[in-house]
Amino acid sequence: MTQSPVPPLPPPKERRRLREAASLTQAQVAARVGVSRETVRDWENGRTTPRGRRREAYAHVLVSLAEQTAETTAESTAKKSPEETEPQEATGGRDMTVGQGARERAETAVRTAVPAAVPVEDPAPPPEARPERPLSPAQAFDALYAFCAPALVRQTYLLTGRRELARESVERAFELAWQRWPEVACDPDPAGWVRATAYDFALSPWHRFRPRYRHPEPPPSDASDRALLNVLLELTPPQRRALLLYDGVGLDLPETAAETEATTPATANRLLNARAAVAARLPDLSDPTELHHRLVELASTERLRAAKPAVVRDGSERRARFWTRAAIAFTVALIGTTALTLRTAPTQYEPPVPPGETVLGVPPRVAPGPLSEKEQKLRAKLRAKMQHGPERLAPQPQ
Repeated sequence: MTQSPVPPLPPPKERRRLREAASLTQAQVAARVGVSRETVRDWENGRTTPRGRRREAYAHVLVSLAEQTAETTAESTAKKSPEETEPQEATGGRDMTVGQGARERAETAVRTAVPAAVPVEDPAPPPEARPERPLSPAQAFDALYAFCAPALVRQTYLLTGRRELARESVERAFELAWQRWPEVACDPDPAGWVRATAYDFALSPWHRFRPRYRHPEPPPSDASDRALLNVLLELTPPQRRALLLYDGVGLDLPETAAETEATTPATANRLLNARAAVAARLPDLSDPTELHHRLVELASTERLRAAKPAVVRDGSERRARFWTRAAIAFTVALIGTTALTLRTAPTQYEPPVPPGETVLGVPPRVAPGPLSEKEQKLRAKLRAKMQHGPERLAPQPQ
């Protein structure tokens, strides 16, 4: 009796294609072969190869699937009507039409995605239809700085009463904005982000410990401006900030509460108390409209100029490089200290030396010299009672 040879197995990808062409699942093929679904999955992925009877059964299943697929394809081809079968020339023309449409759509997508500086083969659209060239990060930052910095310096001056601190606060806020430019650029209100950062830096209580800010700056020359600035500086920082945002900048109450990180009732109480304090010292400013005009005039009288945006960006980059190098140096120093400690640390336990104990009858050690009478008697006594043999090493009690 001759045994039929086992047909060779196709590649793993072909095995999976035959199974999917027959609309079978891995579990159904596994039931035919007599193995688990995970085994069939490994066979189709090429991780394992069947052997013995499993290989033979799996090969016969794949052969049957291939024959079934071939029969299905032949039947579907034979059932086609002559009207459905088009000549080769027509098919080629239809494919060309589809290819041209796809190519036109692709060219349109590329033309939309490619920046304006990259030339394309097609003629350029008219100027009114050409898309605007997007701004670079530096250009967008410079535009935001030119729009916000001059007014923000004047606002910060009303908040602190110091010209130099106002300029420094605005520069530090924009330096931080340049370091976090992706976050600031995606913020719904970039100007509000910078303003909140500048206000936080300007109202920091640590400025009182800086030598350059220990002494007050010269007040405004006009008496009314000087009186208004003194009243503002007498308010608490939260009240001053709420008053400046609401009556000076022109934000509404929810926006003021959100920027000061307080609740709306608390912000309203701060605003009312600040207005009452200003009206008590300056009755002419009890009207909120008049107070707004006076705040704008006071901020405009001071000639406060902000630095150039390029200078702020360079300062931000220098500060970032400095702190990066400082962090690297600190890390290297910490690693070196740890390595030195591990190198010099003891590797085994060393018990401490116990303190000495006093033995009765033995005189303390003295400096070299003649023995006293007492010491001579003790020496003679010890010599007279000296024993030899084991008793000398282990004296017996008397």
